[in-house]
Amino acid sequence: MTTTRAEYCVIACAEAWRDSGEILASPMGLIPSFGARLAKRTFSPDLLLTDGEATLVSLDGTPEGWLPYRKHLTMVTGGRRHVMMGASQIDRYGNQNISCIGDWQHPTRQLLGVRGAPVNTLNNPTSYWVPKHSTRVFVPRVDMISGVGYDSAAAAGPSATRFHRIPYVISHLGVFDFATPDRAMRLVSLHPGVTVDEVQKATGFPLMVPAGVPYTREPTDHELHLIREVIDPKSIRDREVKTS
Repeated sequence: MTTTRAEYCVIACAEAWRDSGEILASPMGLIPSFGARLAKRTFSPDLLLTDGEATLVSLDGTPEGWLPYRKHLTMVTGGRRHVMMGASQIDRYGNQNISCIGDWQHPTRQLLGVRGAPVNTLNNPTSYWVPKHSTRVFVPRVDMISGVGYDSAAAAGPSATRFHRIPYVISHLGVFDFATPDRAMRLVSLHPGVTVDEVQKATGFPLMVPAGVPYTREPTDHELHLIREVIDPKSIRDREVKTS
């Protein structure tokens, strides 16, 4: 059986936590959660996972420790956490919006609100997962800043840039980062079967595209076994990212 698009996305999300050491992985969403579990089972065994509330859990879900809110905040503000959030909108410099669509005073759509996005982005590494890459999500400028991007952090000064870092944006089309001179979004890899033109047409701003963009790496046989037989035996991943 060939590797599916969803499985490439799980691999890409897992790679975001490669060799992270003993930090708290906070994946928000199905594919990022599978990625974090895969990373812990393979190349990042010291990752800390939670039940989404106040308990550190092992790979089989049994409790390993207590993580009350005050200790969780200590890890957040101390940078010992890598969160992977969603994004209703994200722009060229990594500003993220999960609050509202349209003008803030008279929005056309009310979303979650800024939640913990500002604290996340200013205190610990924050990546993003976008299951449906489109110009509705990848926009020239977000309608409201929830997660702080590189240009906004720079404008706010050293207190905002000191710990600010957006390692990756991962979508169903590819992997992106901000390793450019002006911190504009760059295409890092294409998921197999995707073209550069397809990605650019689905993006509402010009991407930095290096020569010879590689494909997202192939999973090992062991990783495929873990994804298909251990982590997600019911193939729920294919509901979020359709097989291509």
